[in-house]
Amino acid sequence: GRRRRRRRRRRREGGGVGIMCGIFAYLNCGVPKTRKEIVEKLLVGLKRLEYRGYDSAGFAVDESDEEGDEDAQNGRGRARKEKKGVVVCKEVGKIANLEALARKELFGEDEEEEDEEKEKEEDGILNSNAKSNETTTKSSNRSNGKKRNASIKPLDFCASIAHTRWATHGPPNRINTHPHTSDSRENEFVVVHNGIITNHAPLRAMLERRGVKFETQTDTEVIPKLCKFLSDKFEESGEKDVTFRQLAMEVTRQLQGAYALVFKSTKYPGELVAAKRGSPLLMGISDDSGEVSGVIEGGLSDGGEDDILHKKTIGGSKKRKSMTGAAADTVTTTTANSSKVEFYFASDASAMVEHTKRVLVLEDDDVCHCHDGTYKIYKVEKQKHSQHPGYTSGHDSPEYGLYKPVVMSKEVERTIETLEMEVESIMKGEFDHFMQKEIFEQPEAISSTMRGRLVLDVLGAAERVMLGGMSQFAATIRRSRRIILCGCGTSYNSAIAIRQLFEELTELPVTLELASDVLDRRCPFFRDDTCVFISQSGETADTLKALEYAKAKGALCVGIVNTVGSAISRATDCGVHINAGAEIGVASTKAYTCQIVAMVLVALSLSEDSRSKHARRDDIMQGLLKLPGCVKGCLKMDAKLLELAQELKDEHSLLIFGRGFNYATALEGALKVKEVALVHSEGILAGEMKHGPLALVDKHMPIIVVCTNDGSYEKQQSVVQQLKARDGRLILIVSEDDKEMEKTAPDAVILRVPKVEDCLQAVVNIIPLQLLSYHLTILRGHNCDQPRNLAKSVTVE
Repeated sequence: GRRRRRRRRRRREGGGVGIMCGIFAYLNCGVPKTRKEIVEKLLVGLKRLEYRGYDSAGFAVDESDEEGDEDAQNGRGRARKEKKGVVVCKEVGKIANLEALARKELFGEDEEEEDEEKEKEEDGILNSNAKSNETTTKSSNRSNGKKRNASIKPLDFCASIAHTRWATHGPPNRINTHPHTSDSRENEFVVVHNGIITNHAPLRAMLERRGVKFETQTDTEVIPKLCKFLSDKFEESGEKDVTFRQLAMEVTRQLQGAYALVFKSTKYPGELVAAKRGSPLLMGISDDSGEVSGVIEGGLSDGGEDDILHKKTIGGSKKRKSMTGAAADTVTTTTANSSKVEFYFASDASAMVEHTKRVLVLEDDDVCHCHDGTYKIYKVEKQKHSQHPGYTSGHDSPEYGLYKPVVMSKEVERTIETLEMEVESIMKGEFDHFMQKEIFEQPEAISSTMRGRLVLDVLGAAERVMLGGMSQFAATIRRSRRIILCGCGTSYNSAIAIRQLFEELTELPVTLELASDVLDRRCPFFRDDTCVFISQSGETADTLKALEYAKAKGALCVGIVNTVGSAISRATDCGVHINAGAEIGVASTKAYTCQIVAMVLVALSLSEDSRSKHARRDDIMQGLLKLPGCVKGCLKMDAKLLELAQELKDEHSLLIFGRGFNYATALEGALKVKEVALVHSEGILAGEMKHGPLALVDKHMPIIVVCTNDGSYEKQQSVVQQLKARDGRLILIVSEDDKEMEKTAPDAVILRVPKVEDCLQAVVNIIPLQLLSYHLTILRGHNCDQPRNLAKSVTVE
């Protein structure tokens, strides 16, 4: 009955959750900016999102109108309302190609001027070594001189949107690149989209029957076409006062799937509308006064008061009556509509941190409308219209004779947060690549994960663990039937690394679940289960779907995430923020080690009332204090790992054996080698060696064995002997005080690592494998920060 219908509706809404695209949008209100400055800002924003993966990029800005610009200087209000054309600029490949296109087509700069610009601004956004590419941009046939003059005239109000696309529907070409428009000549409605529209085919068919012509193969194109179609129908029906926000809501109510959208229109100049369901979208606010114009919509999700994210609010807090009559906490500071303010929208905070640190995270079904220096956020209500009971806010087709805006919505509150991220954290600094930088940041990142959570006594020894985000739920977790650790990729490997310790300290059965497999198998979750969901980004589609499934079953949900304000952090009942800092490289390094450390703290916290575990807990806590120093010592092996990488750079396969706590090390090391160095590698449980993998061993096959001193040491020694007997080409990771392994395999390459408590050894042992994968990648001529076919935020099922 009703429950089955709800489940079907959730599947329709969430099918094909998000894709790894990047959105950046900018609206300046009363802050004069030249079109060149605006384009530079858009390109910088896109560059900050490059790590998400993309194969083409584009942007849309207002056309420079000399008459409109004069009005902007004299009567600023008129310039904002003047209807102007929109220039859409797209290019395939890297953002550098888009830069070159913009320089040539929008600003009329030739190669000589480009060389001069490079000398003046070596680090500027307009620096580009890319060759000029064939263009696809709507621009008038003006002379280069006029283009330059137009580009330096400031615009007080200009709505601009930009996008990096990862192809899903249609190949990566200029036509399929975002932004998409309602028509290629007028560009009346322009949209950028992160996500997948699952019902695009029936919408497309309906619009084609009404005479609408499509130009691309993408699912996104139905959105601007639907905007134009409904806008025209509303006008024909006499509804000429429909706002941009109302129109966007009427469009999004027809969409199924997942999306983050930003709308721009020549019909509504100086306005932006953003909408979200499933895919991440943040809004940033910057003004001169440090206060926000308009209502700062705030409020935490269920369980948010004890969430892992410590939110800092700006302005005063007071109670405000919403449309439903309920009181809600509001952080609000209002200024006049003429105040100078800049609004930003982005898929990730890293794209806006250099512009503002005041952000709010849009939640599902939020629609944000920015105009006239103010903004408001509305929530689409899941209820039928009182006067039109046939209309709902969900999935009806627009096959109606009546065209009126009918979506019910209300103003909602969202909390302004202060980003603790610094601009330096998204820069390479003295390093050549982000992956290298993040590997070497791990000692500090691990310390940050423990800071404020590992309580020290007066002598500086670790005394206890305090996790404020989980304190109210610890007793419930201890009474659980079982603990389920759920993740994907590197996060799943971190769960494997911690499983044994969880079982030991909590004395509860602990199971591992690949998030992508949970819904396929319809895993039996129960109300007395505790499900721990692990994700660096907090937006991983498979993990989010598994989380929704677990919540529907009534299980207690715990989040282990790195990204502030992510979907998983808001949807879980409690959790731990790992505080690893921004991780830009696609291959996760410091997030992996920090996830292990964070879950060790969770296991220690859950076992603090066990007297029999006191000695073991104390040893682990003292080991945690030494851990950053041990990792720092391990990083000194960098030169030796470079030499080893030079020996292995031409190999086509690599085997890594691990056992016990270090089975995860074998899996994670193999994952790093294959995803960035593009070398086939396999992480194997050493106990399974004789059940098949031994057949691969010969004198040409490089084999890494993790055999540090722990409970599995003697068994690993036996594995090394068997591999040596078959002429295996051995590389051994051993403890720094180990003398036996060198005798067992005198011809092997020995990598000595600092010794720590056995449950923490996986954090140290992964460092050589991370360095090896990095050097292999560089020596083989690949991009370690943006591996082939991969993206940082895997938000597609």
